[in-house]
Amino acid sequence: MNEPNLFKQSEIDRIQNRFGKSFYQKVLRDVAVYSNRWNLIKLKFIPSYSANIVFKCYSDTFGNVVLKIGNPSSKEIRTEFNTLKEYRGQRFIHVFEEDIENGVILEEYVKPGTPLRNEESLEKRLSIFCSLYEGLHVEPENAAIYPTYMDWVSRITEYMSRRQDFQELYLYMKKAEDICLSLTTKFSKMLLLHGDFHHDNILLGHDGVYKIIDPKGVIGDPIFDIPRFILNEFEDEITPDLYMKINNVITFLEKRLHIPNDIIRKCLFVETAMGICWCVEDGATLESAPNLIQTVAFADTILKS
Repeated sequence: MNEPNLFKQSEIDRIQNRFGKSFYQKVLRDVAVYSNRWNLIKLKFIPSYSANIVFKCYSDTFGNVVLKIGNPSSKEIRTEFNTLKEYRGQRFIHVFEEDIENGVILEEYVKPGTPLRNEESLEKRLSIFCSLYEGLHVEPENAAIYPTYMDWVSRITEYMSRRQDFQELYLYMKKAEDICLSLTTKFSKMLLLHGDFHHDNILLGHDGVYKIIDPKGVIGDPIFDIPRFILNEFEDEITPDLYMKINNVITFLEKRLHIPNDIIRKCLFVETAMGICWCVEDGATLESAPNLIQTVAFADTILKS
């Protein structure tokens, strides 16, 4: 397949800047190999530069599919694959083919794939999330292959402790770690979580059924699969209206999921602090520090409400 048919020059530049030139060459080789092996045609790059390179395409055997190419040395694509395999479809998408040793997965494509974010009604967004969340989580067949949620929190806390330039954020993260440790003593189930359970990973199919995509694969209590969704209800500006909105979201989830209000607030603070500190790890500059701190401070205000 001709390289120009796969990517625009700007996309090539972003891939190489994000993943390196050797990974870009791997992608080109893998597209040729797996297009032939799995009879894939009509490949179209889905611009995403987080952990994998993703194409939607067509298979004579499976119909519309997604080809996902990752770094085989990366844990992320392995935990995603194992999570999808353990859930065996259900509310998640199916895996049709894989070569996980080379970091390649062929997955179900949800068409039209409208993200839950596009649903205008907040109440409906929350109801759909709850319907997918309730009864979702399973015991992993091999917990040792996954990180734990507490591992995530402790690792980023340790990283922030070494950053002398973001001390205020480190103090928030340390507080989040202490809260998370206290939560795990009472909420101690070790189930397989999605780990990134938010609006853009919940897609509407043509049959009117929402499917879950892109699990991170992490072990912990199901309460830790709630705050990422709330965090994605945050808006660009911190306002009194947003404060009221998030409080209403927490009240809705408390009633529907029967999880105490204060526990949801604690989970949200932990997730917000961790997410913001991940931004620092990914290269956020000191110039962005005030905005990052403002977001965590908002979650702290919600925590204290």
